Amino acid sequence: MKWPGRARRRDDPQLAAVAAMVQRLAVLLAAGVTPAAAWGYLEETRVVTAVAHRAARGTPVATALVAALPDVPEPERPAWRALAAAWFAATEAGAPLASSLREFAASLRALADAQREISVALSAPIATARLVMVLPAVGVLFGLVLGFDTLGILFTTVPGLACLVLGCILLALAFAWNRRLVASARPRELAPGLRFDLMAIAVSGGTSLERATGSVRRALEAAGVDAVGDLPAVDAVLDLSRRAGVPAGDLLRSEAEEARRSARATAAAAASVLGVKLMLPLGLCILPAFMLLGVAPLLLAVISSTVSGF
Repeated sequence: MKWPGRARRRDDPQLAAVAAMVQRLAVLLAAGVTPAAAWGYLEETRVVTAVAHRAARGTPVATALVAALPDVPEPERPAWRALAAAWFAATEAGAPLASSLREFAASLRALADAQREISVALSAPIATARLVMVLPAVGVLFGLVLGFDTLGILFTTVPGLACLVLGCILLALAFAWNRRLVASARPRELAPGLRFDLMAIAVSGGTSLERATGSVRRALEAAGVDAVGDLPAVDAVLDLSRRAGVPAGDLLRSEAEEARRSARATAAAAASVLGVKLMLPLGLCILPAFMLLGVAPLLLAVISSTVSGF
């Protein structure tokens, strides 16, 4: 029997899909299904099948998840790395797996919402960058519609060839410039707050903070997750927990949520700045290319037809 579910659309966020799967695993485990058997009830995918087969042969699920990571498509890999790290941390720290996975699924859904908001914020400037790249082609087509042989001018005359070469160079520069600006605006950390979430899972098992820290470090290394940027903040939260004598779990979860809110705010600010920065390649490369490929051939065609008329 397989877990019922709709086929995932190609544009569904990868984190949201993994979060739904983690929630299903948590429900199965809470109902008494063993971890190895729970994977066999999930909707069959290449990764799930690989993990289920390894777990059925006695391989620990955390180890099976890590072993299956090379088979995961690149866009899905960060979400699966996070799941592998969470499972590894929970089992090594002795945390209750069902409740840990349920809380981790909620964290993944919050992270998926944050990434969705980031994508929406970046969609407008990215669409603008793509749209303005077609302006030179529009100029060429406009000349053809008016009845002028702009293509003939561009490919058969010396001035036209000069305009064509310079215009194409400017378009290539604009394309590379736009890509670099968009890449710089995208968040570099795909899973903000992940180390806080993993530490909260580890301490929920009642282990000491030192052992929980070691479990999380080994989980991150095993899953190939880089969360070094969170180290000072996590240590500060743990130090506060020690000094105040309060459980660290709630503090860690609140810091994880704050990290996601901060990532959303940073991405929104980057998207606003990106809209302004994209004016630079537009003014310095695309508009001159439009003049060279669209306007200049039209003027040359008008001059040529006028001269030939005499």
